[in-house]
This record gives sequence, structure tokens and C-alpha cells, in this order.
Amino acid sequence: MSETTASLAATASAAAPRSASTIARGRRGRIALRGLQVLLALFYGIASALPKLIAHPSAADAFDEMGWGSAGMYTIGALELAGAIALLVPVLQSVAAVALGALMVGAFVVQVVAFDGQNAATPLILLVPLALIAWKRRESNAELLRLARRGA
Repeated sequence: MSETTASLAATASAAAPRSASTIARGRRGRIALRGLQVLLALFYGIASALPKLIAHPSAADAFDEMGWGSAGMYTIGALELAGAIALLVPVLQSVAAVALGALMVGAFVVQVVAFDGQNAATPLILLVPLALIAWKRRESNAELLRLARRGA
């Protein structure tokens, strides 16, 4: 074996474990991100949308206090439920995170204006994982665009 061939073989064998480690780390990251998506989908579907859609007194009172009534409550509940479901659909996940993020910006503004900042931190906290999902799953936007163009 020549000196150059031996050097290349040593380099290739040294790179192989690093490559396997990188692959494992990437896989763990994808699993963690999917877990975060499931967790957020459960939160938006059960803890946030459900009380609005069943007209729980706490949700109804808050929307009445804002002057939005039941129509606003059901609309926001339906948007949250749709976002929760879309977070779990691979082709919609990035768009859903952006849409829910926009909803959280609106929720923050409402908390500050209508409720004097009470619970205003919650929508801001939820923006962080939504932004992460929107960024990391951005490749699904190209697939969604492809599907939309093919269907149009």
C-alpha cells in the first residue's frame, strides 16, 4: 500500500465514526422536534381550543369581557384546533407553526390591551418553539407549494 493510499484510508476510517455520530445526533434532533410538535399540538388542541369550542365558562367570560362574544371564541378555538392538527401533518407543519405564531402575536396584543398584561408572557413563550418548528421544518413549504401548483 502506498503512503497516499494509507493516508486516505486512515482519513476515511477516522471520518466514518464522526459521520455516524452526526447522523445519530441529527436523528435525535428530528425525534425531539417531532415530540415538541406533538406536545404543542396537544396543548393547542386540548388545553387551548377545547375550552373555547365547548364554551367553557372561563373562555366565554374572557371573550365577553373583550366584547368578542361567542363568535370570536368559536373562531379562535377553530383556528387553534386547525393549527394543532396541521402541526402533525408533515406538509403543513411549517405553515401551521407560522400561523399559530401569528395567532400568538395577536393573543399577546389582546392580553396587553384588554387584560392589562395579565398572562401576556404565555403567548410570547409559545412563540419560541413555534419559531423553531417553522424554521426547522421550512423544507415542507417547498413540498406544499409543489402540491398547490400541481393541483391548480
